[in-house]
Amino acid sequence: MIGHIFNIQKFSLHDGPGIRTTIFFKGCNLRCSWCANPESQQMRSQLTLDREKCAGCGSCAALCPSEARVMTDAYPVLDSEACTLCGRCVEACPSRAIGREGNDMTVEEVLREALKDAAFYQQSGGGVTFSGGEPLLQQEFATSLARSLHENGVPVAIETAAAVPSERFRAFLREVDYVHVDLKHYDSARHRAGTGMENEQIIENICAVRDSGLPYLVRIPVIPGFNASLEDAEGFAGLLASIGVGRVQLLPFHQLGERKYSLLGREYAHAGQPQLHREDLKQYQQIMLRHGLDALL
Repeated sequence: MIGHIFNIQKFSLHDGPGIRTTIFFKGCNLRCSWCANPESQQMRSQLTLDREKCAGCGSCAALCPSEARVMTDAYPVLDSEACTLCGRCVEACPSRAIGREGNDMTVEEVLREALKDAAFYQQSGGGVTFSGGEPLLQQEFATSLARSLHENGVPVAIETAAAVPSERFRAFLREVDYVHVDLKHYDSARHRAGTGMENEQIIENICAVRDSGLPYLVRIPVIPGFNASLEDAEGFAGLLASIGVGRVQLLPFHQLGERKYSLLGREYAHAGQPQLHREDLKQYQQIMLRHGLDALL
């Protein structure tokens, strides 16, 4: 069984309890304009180009067997339709300007990498977290991996946007020990405008987690111009209180993924926008607290 994975991050401290290894799955069915992992959105592998490193030598174009690279304005332009992802340009680049995002891995390969840090999980109460992208778009692989981890005594958490059918979502809840669910907006139309999808399915799945008995945390990425006003805080608080969610985490907008858009040859809608910090969300948090929510920063 093959999974599409773009990163395995060791010693993660913010993706669930204890010290964790986070497995980043490729593929996502949302298109959030602020996405910090744009390389996660496509299921297939992708090639990146760092123009700051590129010497414009043309080695990649000369060696490409499918003629997918063409030199234009001193930089190689990639025809992604023609590219076969053979990797020859990555190997040929003398300045290491070309990279690859995403690899096909078996359950056994990912498991072997995760178990290298089993001692740290045991000592800290940690484990492995599935993130992405959206792990539930590779549900068969994720299920097999979760079961293999459990057979080796490793707890499993998931970070999910929960924008998948309820039957699939509820089935996977049986495979994990902890759940992080992101909610981008309380208003369905505005949720669709920012992510490409309405929020009703997500809210239904949040209710499923609530009823599951699993420890969980709803997270709100607070994005300027999208959901960062105090009126938005009231809207979120009212919705979450009405469905019986008592705990929420506010995630301040950051720019950690900005450069990735350039590497992928994509424009970034939030380029140059100032980051938010925890202190910027104090009033937002207070509104949540007044509604009886345990709001974390």
